[in-house]
This record gives sequence, structure tokens and C-alpha cells, in this order.
Amino acid sequence: MSDYLQRFSLRQRVEHFLVMSIFTLLALTGFPQKFYDAGWSHAIVSLFGGMERLRFMHRMCGVAFATLSMLHVVTVGFKIAIGRARPTLVPNRKDFSDAVLTIRYYLGLSDHHAAFDRFDYRQKFEYWGLLLGGVLMVATGLILYFPLLALRLLPGEFVPAAKVAHSNEGLMAFLVVITWHVYNAHLSPDTFPFDTSIFTGKISRERMEHEHPLELARMEHTGKAAEARTNG
Repeated sequence: MSDYLQRFSLRQRVEHFLVMSIFTLLALTGFPQKFYDAGWSHAIVSLFGGMERLRFMHRMCGVAFATLSMLHVVTVGFKIAIGRARPTLVPNRKDFSDAVLTIRYYLGLSDHHAAFDRFDYRQKFEYWGLLLGGVLMVATGLILYFPLLALRLLPGEFVPAAKVAHSNEGLMAFLVVITWHVYNAHLSPDTFPFDTSIFTGKISRERMEHEHPLELARMEHTGKAAEARTNG
């Protein structure tokens, strides 16, 4: 039987599933509003029962996304503050050198690949892109949801600017997900055809040795590898 290690907790897996589901619904209900004159937009609007219902669903998903993001930041920040978690997703100098070494490796200029810890520079890019992009989406979404209140606090130019920023950031986030994230999780030779670790919470020891050798070495040094070991 294969040797597997526990990589993600139940909370992390549920959180990922909720983000994935909410993001999909936001895209489905947001793009018909951006590309309202396209034929496929009319079909999606009809599927949701009309434009008003589609907009209501989009706003409720936005509220859910904002709530989930806030809970995530508070939970992770609290765990780091009390020493129960490490800031493993914070970029550092090694990420830059890892990116350079990876490019050199793929170009045949280096004979060894970068050794990654729990998360590599690509995963950190995705995480902070989602988090910071989410802040922009929530902020601009609130301005569009409450335009009259926003006009009491901000110059009038903020409302049309928020509409443009909200629409374009949503499109960019979608394109990043279907190109960058889908490739790393599904099409990369290391994970093809599907990386199941975020759903099962488990990762094979072979993949840990190849993709996260620094984390595996630390786990073995502290004895956590034996605690995290599970059957595949």
C-alpha cells in the first residue's frame, strides 16, 4: 500500500471547496452582466430566471466570498500570532532565487531543480493574487452595491471607476485561474491529470520528496512525518 502523508486539514479542504464553488458562481453570474449582448449571456440569464435573480445571486455570492475571506484572514492571523501556524505563504528572498533557478533548469542551464518548502513561489503568487484581488473585488463591489452611500463618502468618479475595476479584475481573476491554476493543478506533468491532494488532504511521499523536499525534511526531523502518515 502506498505511503501517504496528511497535507491539508479538513478545514482547509472545506475552505478550498467553498472558495471554488463561490468563485464559479460569481463568474457565472458576473460575466453575463459584463457581456450582456452575447448570445450565451442570454442563455445563462434565463437559466437563473432573469436578470434580477441573477444579480441577486451574484450579490449573495459576493457577500459569502467577503465573509469567507475575512474568516480566513482572522483565523490564519490568530494561529500565526499564538504560534500554532507558520507564515508559510509569505513571500521571501528564496522565492525569487527559486524562480530564477526554475527558469534556468527548464532552459537547460542548470542540472538541478529548486528545492521547495511547503509552498513554492507559484502557489504563493496564486494565494496573494486571490487575496489581494479579493480585497479589490469586495471594495468595488460594496461601492456598486451601495452607490448612494459611497457618494456621501467618496467623489462621484469612484462609482464608474469601481464598475470598470470590478469588471476587469473579475475577468483577469478568471483568466488567471483557468490558465495558471488549472495548469498547475491538472495539466502539469507532475500532477496530470488531476491533483487530488486538496480534496483528500493526502499526498504521496514520492510527490513530497519531489515537490516539497524541505518540508518533508523538517517533518522528519521533528517527527511530524510519522504523525502525518496515512494509508492511500
